[in-house]
Formats: sequence, C-alpha cells, structure tokens
Amino acid sequence: MDEQALLGLNPNADSDFRQRALAYFEQLKISPDAWQVCAEALAQRTYSDDHIKFFCFQVLEHQVKYKYSELTTVQQQLIRETLISWLQAQMLNPQAEKTFIRNKAAQVFALLFVTEYLTKWPKFFFDILSVVDLNPRGVDLYLRILMAIDSELVDRDVVHTSEEARRNTLIKDTMREQCIPNLVESWYQILQNYQYTNSEVTCQCLEVVGAYVSWIDLSLIANDRFINMLLGHMSIEVLREEACDCLFEIVNKGMDPVDKMKLVESLCQVLQSAGFFIIDQEEDVDFLARFSKLVNGMGQSLIVSWTKLIKNGDIKNAQEALQAIETKVALMLQLLIHEDDDISSNIIGFCYDYLHILKQLSVLSDQQKANVEAIMLAVMKKLTYDEEYNFENEGEDEAMFVEYRKQLKLLLDRLAQVSPELLLASVRRVFSSTLQNWQTTRFMEVEVAIRLLYMLAEALPVSHGAHFSGDVSKASALQDMMRTLVTSGVSSYQHTSVTLEFFETVVRYEKFFTVEPQHIPCVLMAFLDHRGLRHSSAKVRSRTAYLFSRFVKSLNKQMNPFIEDILNRIQDLLELSPPENGYQSLLSSDDQLFIYETAGVLIVNSEYPAERKQALMRNLLTPLMEKFKILLEKLMLAQDEERQASLADCLNHAVGFASRTSKAFSNKQTVKQCGCSEVYLDCLQTFLPALSCPLQKDILRSGVRTFLHRMIICLEEEVLPFIPSASEHMLKDCEAKDLQEFIPLINQITAKFKIQVSPFLQQMFMPLLHAIFEVLLRPAEENDQSAALEKQMLRRSYFAFLQTVTGSGMSEVIANQGAENVERVLVTVIQGAVEYPDPIAQKTCFIILSKLVELWGGKDGPVGFADFVYKHIVPACFLAPLKQTFDLADAQTVLALSECAVTLKTIHLKRGPECVQYLQQEYLPSLQVAPEIIQEFCQALQQPDAKVFKNYLKVFFQRARP
Repeated sequence: MDEQALLGLNPNADSDFRQRALAYFEQLKISPDAWQVCAEALAQRTYSDDHIKFFCFQVLEHQVKYKYSELTTVQQQLIRETLISWLQAQMLNPQAEKTFIRNKAAQVFALLFVTEYLTKWPKFFFDILSVVDLNPRGVDLYLRILMAIDSELVDRDVVHTSEEARRNTLIKDTMREQCIPNLVESWYQILQNYQYTNSEVTCQCLEVVGAYVSWIDLSLIANDRFINMLLGHMSIEVLREEACDCLFEIVNKGMDPVDKMKLVESLCQVLQSAGFFIIDQEEDVDFLARFSKLVNGMGQSLIVSWTKLIKNGDIKNAQEALQAIETKVALMLQLLIHEDDDISSNIIGFCYDYLHILKQLSVLSDQQKANVEAIMLAVMKKLTYDEEYNFENEGEDEAMFVEYRKQLKLLLDRLAQVSPELLLASVRRVFSSTLQNWQTTRFMEVEVAIRLLYMLAEALPVSHGAHFSGDVSKASALQDMMRTLVTSGVSSYQHTSVTLEFFETVVRYEKFFTVEPQHIPCVLMAFLDHRGLRHSSAKVRSRTAYLFSRFVKSLNKQMNPFIEDILNRIQDLLELSPPENGYQSLLSSDDQLFIYETAGVLIVNSEYPAERKQALMRNLLTPLMEKFKILLEKLMLAQDEERQASLADCLNHAVGFASRTSKAFSNKQTVKQCGCSEVYLDCLQTFLPALSCPLQKDILRSGVRTFLHRMIICLEEEVLPFIPSASEHMLKDCEAKDLQEFIPLINQITAKFKIQVSPFLQQMFMPLLHAIFEVLLRPAEENDQSAALEKQMLRRSYFAFLQTVTGSGMSEVIANQGAENVERVLVTVIQGAVEYPDPIAQKTCFIILSKLVELWGGKDGPVGFADFVYKHIVPACFLAPLKQTFDLADAQTVLALSECAVTLKTIHLKRGPECVQYLQQEYLPSLQVAPEIIQEFCQALQQPDAKVFKNYLKVFFQRARP
C-alpha cells in the first residue's frame, strides 16, 4: 500500500496529505484487486494504526456493497475467510479494538450476511458463534454484528428498493425457520453469564433482544425464564434502563388483544409488588424517563386491546381491559405531574388516548370524573414556566419546553372534548384567583393564568371567533374573564412573558370589544405606551407591532373616535431612520411595516370624507417622499460601498413602507374613492428616478418593482403613463435574475389592461426579447449550477410572458413584429417544447403553440403559418415525448404531455381531414410507425372526447419507447 498516502488518514495530517489519502481511497475503490491487499492487511494484522484499519474495512465495505457480484467464487471465499480470521484474532488480542473499528467491522459482516446468507453462507451465525463462544470480546462483536444486521433488514429510516425489500423479507423468514431459536438461546446464555460481571455486554444484549423482538416469535422472549431475568435486571442499577427499554419493545409487539392484556397485567403485578409504582421515592430521573416510556407503552397497548375488543363485540374482555387501564391512571398521573418534563412528556400519549376512551363513553363514573379533573390540574401546573427559563436568550432547553407545552395543549384540547364545562370552570377558578392578587403573585403563575384563558379559544372552538354569543353560560364566563383581564391593570406586570400573553389574548378575543367597546381606549393605550410599542424589550415591541395591526384591522369599525389620536401617538414610530445619525429607532424596519399598514387601515376605513382621508394619507407619505429624495442624492455621491448599501437599504424601506400602506384599500374602498390617487402618483414620481441610479441596482429595482405591482392593482390605468420609462430603465444592463423578476410585472400589466397596453407592448416586445436572448446566450462555465438554474428560470419566465400575451388575446403584438422576428419567436417556442428537459417550460410552450394554432391555424391565418404547423409544430408533438429525458412517470411531464395532446387536437380542429392525411401519409410513416398503429392513432385523434386522446397518447409513447 502507498504508505505516504496512508499518512493522510490521521485526523491531524495537513490538508495535502488528507487530499492524497482521499484520492488513494477512490483509486483503491476502482482497482479490481486492491481490496485483496486490504483484506490481507486485516487478516495478518499488518498495521497497528487505527485509522488504517478503519480504511481497510472501508475498502472491503465498498467491495461487498457495490462489486461483490463481479468477484470469482474463490475471491468471495477469501473475503469470508478474512473476516473470520480477523474475528479469531480479536479473541487473542491483548487490547480490544476501538469502538469505531468494531462498528465498521460489524457493518461489513452485516453487508456480507445479507448478500450471502440465502445462498452461500447459511451457517453464518453458527460459524460466528463457534469462534466467539462466550469470550466477552467475541460476544461484544457478535452483538454489534446482530445490531448491524437488524438495521440492514428492518431499519425504517433506510430506503430500500422493492428488490431489497423482497430479499430482506426472505432473509427474515429463513432466519425464523433456521436459526432464531438458537440466537435467542445465545442471548439468554450471554445475559445469564454476564448480568453481574459485565454490564456493558449485558446492556448490548438487552438492546439486541429489544430490536429483534419486533419481528421474531414473541413466545421465545415473552416467557417465564426471560421475563423473570429482565425483571431481575430492573433492580440492578447499571442494567435497569436497558431492561426497561427491552420490556417496552416486548409490550409494544403487535399481538392478540386478550394475550396482550394478560402479558401487560402480569408485568404490572410484578413491577408493582417490586415497588416500582412508588414514584416519589425514586431519585434517578434518567431511569424514570425510561420507566415512564414503559408505562406509556403498557397503557397504550391496553387501550389498543380495548379498542379491538369493542370493535369485535367482545364486551366481557373489553370491560376487563378498561378495568386494567383504570388501575394504571394513578401511576400515569404521578408521572404526568413529575417535575422533570421528559418523564412527564413520555406519558402524554397514554393520557391522551385515555381521554379519548372517556370521550366515547356515554356516562362517566365519579372516579373517571375525578381522573379528568386530576389530569386538568396536572396540565395547568405543568404549563407553568420554571425559574430557570431564559426569556432573553432562548436556547435548546427553552425550545424543548416550548415543544412540551404544545403537547400539553393537545391534552387540554382533548380535555375540552371530554368535559368542556369542567375545563371552563377550572380555568375560570385559576384565572380569577390569580388575577385578584396579581401584584403579589409570581410571574409564571400570572402568565399561565392568562395563557389558559388564551388556550380556551381553541379548546372550545366556535366559528369566526364568536365566543361572546350563543351558549350563555360559556359566553358570560369568557366575558367576565376578559373584563377582568383588561380592567385589572395586569398589563403593567413587569415581566415580558405576562405582557406578551396579555396582548396575544386581547387580540385573540377581539370580538369581546364589540360587546363591551368601553374597554377599547385602555387597551389602545397599553399598545401605544411603555407596555407595548415602547416597551424596554425589543422582543415585546416587535410582537406588539404585529398584534397592534391585527387589533386595529379587526376592530376598524370601532376605531373612528381614536384615529387622529393614534396617528399622532405613532408619529415617531413611523420615522425612517437613515443610517448616518446613529439613532436607534424603537422598531426594526420589518416592525415598522406593520405600523404603516395600521396607519393606512385607520385612514382608509375611517368615516372621514375623501378630502380628509387624502390629507391624512399625504401627511403619512410626504415625510417618506422627502427623505427618499435626500437619501437618493446622498447615494449618488457615496463612495464607500458599505455606506452605499446602507443608504440603498434605507431607500428600499421607504418604498416598502409606502407599498404597505396601500394594502388597506379594497374593492369597497378604492384609492380613487378615498381621493388618494394623487398621493400615490406623487410617490411613483418620487421613487421611479431610483431606477436610473447606477449604484446598488438590485435592491433599488426590487423595491420599486414591488411598488409598481401594488400600484397596478390600486391605481389601475392611472399607472400606465409611468410604465414605459420604468420598463426602459429596468431593461438596461440587466442580469438573468432582474429579467426574471421584471417579466411578472409585464405579465400583470398585460393580463390586467389587455388591449389598452397593446401599443406599449408592441414597442417593448423586441427590446425585452433581445435582453432575454442576450442573457441566455452568454457563455457560462460547464459546472456552474447556479448559472444553469438562473437560465432555466429565465427561460420559464420568457415562455410565461409569451403565454400571457397569447392568452390575453394580444397575438397581434407578436404578429406585428415583422416576419423574421415572428419566426424567431416561434422557433424558440419549438425549442422550448422539444430541446430543454424542463417539463414546466415544455408545458407552457405547448399551451402557447395550441393558442397560436387556434388563432392563426385556420384558412385565413397569416401567410406561411400552415406550413410552420406541419414543418415544426406537429413534429414537436412527437419529438418531445420521444426524448429519453421526457419521463412519463413524472407528474409535471404528464401535464406537459397533456398540453401536447391539446396542441394536436387543436391542429386537427383547425385543419380538419388535411391534418389526418398528413399524419397518415407523410409524417408517421417517416417515423417508421406500423400502418395499424397509424390507423389507431388517427382514430384516437378524431374522437370527440379530448380525454380519450390524452390517455391514448400516453400509452402510444410508452409503447414507442425502446
């Protein structure tokens, strides 16, 4: 072997050596006999360096996995012998191999096993067991090999081909017949031998039993001698976690419902009499987390048995199963309420399913009602934050608690289904007592009280948030709690979690304020002062900005008396903060978007006359326009690139804010009706000069383009005079991405204004196409994936543009470009349909072609178009689907084929028998299609039902493929 290259395997080697080692590895993988050198090195223990040993196993692994069938019988025998002699050497080695080498060796054994067990090596396990016997080092490797085999055969995360899946099933069936009882016996011997002397090997063996139990005969494991031994392990500290997991796998195994019930009950009796059900005396939380998972498994298994028995009508046994479930509830509650969230989280599944049973029972016993109440109290207690939760810098622990809270919310929702009255009464009790004394109560208790009120909204669902009408007792309870929330002064609580919960809840129950509008002013003040938008925490300010906009939008009819006051109070929050003054504004630009939108909503939905609305909108937007002009001048003069970027950002924000205000308009309240057209036209005139700025083009163009999109919707035809010059600027020295983003703007104008913009489109059609072709023809490096993708997306946008033009009844825009240009455009569409393996673009091209045939394909169409149909369009309909890259199993490609069928149908519709004659006598014979198939094809084409032809065409091309 290349000793120099092997030096690069050491993790501390420099990059040159490492590169050389990688290259050497690739070379050995390709070489037909290099694996033999590696096999020999392993068998004869040539190298002591761990990384080289690992490397040799990697080469062998590659050989077995990808090239095994190419080896001769003698070579295959050599690999088997190499592995067995390596295994024998491990028995004698003074020092055990490193774990990573043992795992890799086990993987190679497993790969060889799945390849050879059914054919050449049926005695695989006997050979290995005869080598390892009960030697602890050998047993360790034997167990690792078993785990590696299990993951090859049954690991759900590994994607297997159908061929591999069939092979794996056959291997498992053969193992069950031939060797599983012997393997189980070996596990028993290992456990008995090492349970007190070698905990590592014992735990490994328990893991193997847990893994295999899912697919072997359960009676081999679920019997007295095995179960008693496992229960014994439950009392040995170093073994009990693995024993717990092993019992969990046994309990989880699918089986007859009555047998499952008996198994679980016998396990429970032994565990209970051994004192495992007394949770509060156990201090080891890691063990309790596993134990909780086991109890969860037992509980859920009993529930599955109950469900099956009820379904089968076996009422007597179902009653027994329910009795068994009920006796586990006390234990479940102890685990649910445990202060460690992992222990609690592991039992939630059982808890959830138990509530599901109660939901199905017509009458609940007193005990069951008490259980529901106990679960409810547990959930309320466990929803509470602990002292350690870091609100300012949330890390992994915090994220886990948030996830755990989501699980608890599911339990709460399920509780509401079982007993909505009880849930409402419990929440009301907790809420009222907490809010009475909020000033002296810890933040986490105040937060959870408000949180519970918030959660009721989803737990007790109603349509359209109508919580305050309908069921009187529920409505008045919620109304009382909301009144308490907004009048108690709790919004002043000095903790971010309480503040945020207050605002979230106020917005969730916004309908309350239509019932009791007298509370709106005090809630508005909370939003606007130091409790909300001016809070010391940026997180609170940011979330409040969003919630404030939702609150105002949902209550816009009630806002009229407060509009001017709100606009005055938010004035400073609307300031565009330019980069140079170092002034840190209270809100980020993203948050400011919500404030601008809110201002727009207040003005547009007010009851003011149009001139007042116009004046207020002008007050809102004029400062933005003035700042924009100043900043644009500064950008033109800026030298430093960083400063240019921050100025461009600021300009972009200004355009974005103006855009956002326009979201307030609707069909009922248009810009025109509100008298605001002039203000937005002024904005357009202010912003458009940014398009000709040579600096920071990308960001400026993108902002102005978005604004134009909004103005096309809001200003309608008033925007049209600005489009030509804007387009001209946006087409100057542009990249693929610019064009790709510009085309949707033109599509929007075309689709909206149609014939009105025909002169403009005719004028800019070829300049746009030249810009597109110029970018598409630019040479790019062969391996530049991103450039290739950009071109693909631009090509799609180009075809989408042609589709919009033809689909909006504007084909004359193309027709008036002169014969040469028209032909050039048509050729690009044919190329798009046939040459580029992109089904999305191909589909669009066929849509364009069928539209053009429909418009121009008749007897009075443009001169020469009929020729073009037969010379280019008909062949395209065959050449595209015949390409190897046209994958008929892919959904997008099938859609492209469907449009191809429409194109052929349209040609037949417009050209009649002449088209059939051409296909029969000229085109299809030129493709060497058999006469009877030609006949069949033409008959299908002439069917009146288009669907019949679409289905036929797919079959036609599937048959035509080599």
